[in-house]
Amino acid sequence: MPRWFWQLFSAPGVLWLLVLFVVPFYAIFAIAMGTRDPIFYAPVPVWNPLEWQTETFRGVLENVFGGGPLQTVLLRTTFYVAIASILSLLIGYPVAYYIARHATRTKVILLILLISPFWISYLMRMLAWISLLDDNGIVNDVLSRLGLINSPINWLNGRPMTVILGLVYGYVPFLILPLFAAIDRIEQSQIEAARDLGASPSRTFLRVTLPLSRHGILAGTVIILLPMFGDYYTQDLMSANPRTSMFANQIVRLLTSRTGGAEGAGLVVVLSLLLVIFMAYYLYSTAKASLEYER
Repeated sequence: MPRWFWQLFSAPGVLWLLVLFVVPFYAIFAIAMGTRDPIFYAPVPVWNPLEWQTETFRGVLENVFGGGPLQTVLLRTTFYVAIASILSLLIGYPVAYYIARHATRTKVILLILLISPFWISYLMRMLAWISLLDDNGIVNDVLSRLGLINSPINWLNGRPMTVILGLVYGYVPFLILPLFAAIDRIEQSQIEAARDLGASPSRTFLRVTLPLSRHGILAGTVIILLPMFGDYYTQDLMSANPRTSMFANQIVRLLTSRTGGAEGAGLVVVLSLLLVIFMAYYLYSTAKASLEYER
């Protein structure tokens, strides 16, 4: 068959990206670089790139990187995402390792249990946590019965750890799946060779299993890190306090206001450019690993 015949198979995907990604993202640029209505001060998009105006976008950049209030929000969000990613890795790697290496008969059952949270709406799962962490919830009740607390702890009133644990709970399954795939692909003969050469189980893990699974770690971390930066409903549900406000919460607040659409679109552009850095590093690492594998 001619080459163009096989290229036609990519047409639905390309059309999907153009309609649902490229066009909306260009609209965000048009609003961020647009003007304002002189009467109602509402954002007016400018579709011609030659007529884009950068005053509003420069103000957003100064607010984010020039010591403005949004810089504090960005640093807070980065801290939350970093801690949540580390905790997710500490929780997810042992689970993925056990399923890949030690769960023989129960591997399918464990994978089904791992995927089962996806069958329930994320909003419903977060609402369940709200019931658990409420002043009269099960967590406070258990702690009171054990004598660990004298009065209920208000977990849902601006506690950073509550937001971080909410992020971990929501995204750790997305990390476990690529970790499981990476560990499961490691040849058992490589591990046996290390053991035959006198390496202890811990040394075999540190010198063989962990290095060979680093691309799964990187892929899983990127998979959860990107949506964590854009997450706003976890903070809304688990805290809803300005002290724990994340970057995406500021975007939603501006985009839903009558006059803040241009600033909100500018924040979307800034966040997208920051996340491109992580994606570029991931693509560079995977391309480098592919070249090393071919050699």
